Amino acid sequence: MRWVIRLAGVVLGLVALFLVALVLVPRERVAQLAAEQFEASTGRALTISGEVRPSVWPRLGVRTGPVTIANAPWSDEGPMLEAAALEIGLDTVALMTGAWRISRIALEAPVIRLERSPEGQANWDLAPPAAAPAGKGEATPAPSAGGGLSRFALDEGVIHGGRVVWRDGRSGASADITALEAQVSLPEPGGPADLTVAGQANGRAFAAEGTVQEGASFLSGRVVPLRLSLVSGDARVAFDGQLGTAPAMAEGRIDAALGDLADLMALVGQPRPDLPQGLGREEVGIAGRFTLADGGTIHLREGQVSLDGNRLAVEADLTPGEARPRLEANLRAEALDLSRTGGSGEEGAGPAGAADSPQGWSKRKIDASALGELDARIALAAGSIDLGRIRLGATKAIVSLDRGRAVADLREAAAYGGSLAGQVVVNARNGLSLGADLALKGLATEPLLADLAGFDRLATRGDVTLKLLGSGTSAEALARSLSGEGSVAFGKGEMRGLDLAGMVRTLDAGYVGEGKKTIFDRLTASFSIENGVLRNEDLVLAAPLLRATGAGRLEIGARTVDYRFLPRLLPREDGTGGVSVPVLVTGPWAKPSYRLDMEALVRQPVEREMKQRLEEEAAERLGVVLGEGESLEDAAKRRAREALEDEAGRALNRLLGGD
Repeated sequence: MRWVIRLAGVVLGLVALFLVALVLVPRERVAQLAAEQFEASTGRALTISGEVRPSVWPRLGVRTGPVTIANAPWSDEGPMLEAAALEIGLDTVALMTGAWRISRIALEAPVIRLERSPEGQANWDLAPPAAAPAGKGEATPAPSAGGGLSRFALDEGVIHGGRVVWRDGRSGASADITALEAQVSLPEPGGPADLTVAGQANGRAFAAEGTVQEGASFLSGRVVPLRLSLVSGDARVAFDGQLGTAPAMAEGRIDAALGDLADLMALVGQPRPDLPQGLGREEVGIAGRFTLADGGTIHLREGQVSLDGNRLAVEADLTPGEARPRLEANLRAEALDLSRTGGSGEEGAGPAGAADSPQGWSKRKIDASALGELDARIALAAGSIDLGRIRLGATKAIVSLDRGRAVADLREAAAYGGSLAGQVVVNARNGLSLGADLALKGLATEPLLADLAGFDRLATRGDVTLKLLGSGTSAEALARSLSGEGSVAFGKGEMRGLDLAGMVRTLDAGYVGEGKKTIFDRLTASFSIENGVLRNEDLVLAAPLLRATGAGRLEIGARTVDYRFLPRLLPREDGTGGVSVPVLVTGPWAKPSYRLDMEALVRQPVEREMKQRLEEEAAERLGVVLGEGESLEDAAKRRAREALEDEAGRALNRLLGGD
C-alpha cells in the first residue's frame, strides 16, 4: 500500500500546484502577453476586449471576450480578423519552471478577411515593425524568411464556426467560406505546420488536410514544400510539391479525380463548363507533373488524363488570354470513344447522328457551345477513334480551335481498310456548320456505308473524294442542308439484293431480295449535292456479259432513293448493242423497291433485238456471214455445203495426181 500512498501524494501535489498556479496566474497579464507576442511577430495590433476569465480544463489558460486583429494599412474592409471569443492555453510544464509560453490559441466564430490589393499586396503578408537602425559599427540584422512569424511557434491553433471572406482587387474574384473548422500545429519556430480544414464554400462542403514544411515562409507568400489533399463531393485532389502565394506559383505531382466538375466548380464559385460527352461531361481525372508559373500559365508533363473513360497521355500548356485561355497540347491514346460527343447529355441520349427511327435522322439538338470555351492547337495520335457514325483506325491529326471554330487536319488516318486524308471543320461561331474535304483511298464500302447510313448492299473497294458543307443544330438539319460534290471509283465487287442480269434475261422484276446480287468488275460515278439531295448522271457499271449506266437522286435528308439503271446484256466491246431493260430503284434506301421500266420496255423490240444478237453471236462462232435476207439456218446449210464441196474438190485433185 506504500506505493499507492505515494502515488496519491503525487497527484494531490500536482492538483495543489495547478490550483496555486491558477490563483497566481495574472489573467490580464496572459492576455497582454498574447497581444504583445502577436504584434511583435506580425506587426499587427491584437485587441482583446471584454472580461478575461481563467480556464482550468481541458488546459490551463484564459478565455477572453471579443478580439480583433488589425488589417493592412491599405485596406478599408475593416479588421483582418474579428472573433466572438479567444481562448489562450499555457504550456504547464514551462509554467512550473517559471516560464510563460502560449501553447494553444482557439478562436470562436471568427470572421477572417483575406484580400489582395489591385497592386498585388496581400493583407496576410505579416511582418514585424522595422527594427531601429543599427548604431555605428553595428550590423543590421537581415530579415528572416517569414518576417516575425519565423520566431512564432504554436502547439495548437483552432478555429471553430468561422468564416473567411476572400477578395481579389486585381481579378475581381471573390469567395466566401462558412462553417469553418480548422486546426493547425506549428511546434517549431519557422518549422513545418500541419493543418486540417473543413467548411463550406459557395454552398459546397469541403475538407482539406496537409503539411507545410515552412509555415512562416508560406504565410509570407514564399514558395515552400507542401503536401495537400482536398475533398469536395465527388472531387478529390492531392498535391505533393512546392507552393507559393505571392505570386501564386506551384510545382509538383498532382492526382485529381474531379467527377463531372460540378462540385469543384461550385466550390470556387464558377459555372460548370458544358463539356461534350466523351470529353469530360461525366468524369474528369488528371495526374502528372503540374506547374503553375508566374503569370498564371499552367503546364502538365507526364500527364495522364481521363475523360469519360477515354485515357490520354498528355503534354500540355494552358495560358490565360484576354477573351479565353489558349491550350497547346500533344495527346496520345490507344483508343478514343467520341461516339457521344454531340449528345445533349440527357438520359438516354445516343450519338448525335443516330436516327430516332430507321427512317429518319436525329432531331436532338447538337450542343457545340464548348468549342467557345478556349482556343487550342492540339496534336493527336490515336490507335483508333470512334466518331459514332464513322470509325477510324490509327490516326494522326492536328486540331485547331479558334473562337468556336474547330479544324481537324487529318495527316494520317486508317479507315475501313484504306486511308483517309483531308480536313473537317466544325464552326459554332454563329449557329453550327460542318464542312469536309476528304479523300479516301482503298476503302471497303460495306462497313463504311453500314456505319454511315445503315446500308450494306454495296460490297467493293476503291477510292472516294468528297467535299461537303452543311449547317443546322441537329443531325436532321445538317443532312437536309448538305451541299457539295464528289466521285467514286471502285474495282471488283457486288451489289446485293439485285440481279440486273437476271432481270434483263427473264424480263422479271422479281430478281431482288436475299441471295440476289450483281457482280461487277468496275463501278465509277461522280455526283453533286444541293440542299441535301445527291444527284448523279454518269454511273457506269461493267460486268461479265453486262454493262449498265445509271442516273438519279438520293434524298439524304429524307433517306430515300429514286434511281434508274440501264443495264445492257451481251453488249459489244464499245458498250453498244445488246439487250437493254431499264430498272427503277425507289423508296427508302434501307429497303428500296425494284421494278422494270415497262414503258421504256414496250418502246423497244426486245425479242427481235435479243434474237438478232444471239444470231450474230452464233454466226460469229460458226464462222459464217449472213447474206441479205438469209436466215442463220440457211447460212449454216450454205456454209456446210461449201465446206463439203471444197473437201470433195481436194480429194478429186489428189486422186488425179494433183498437188
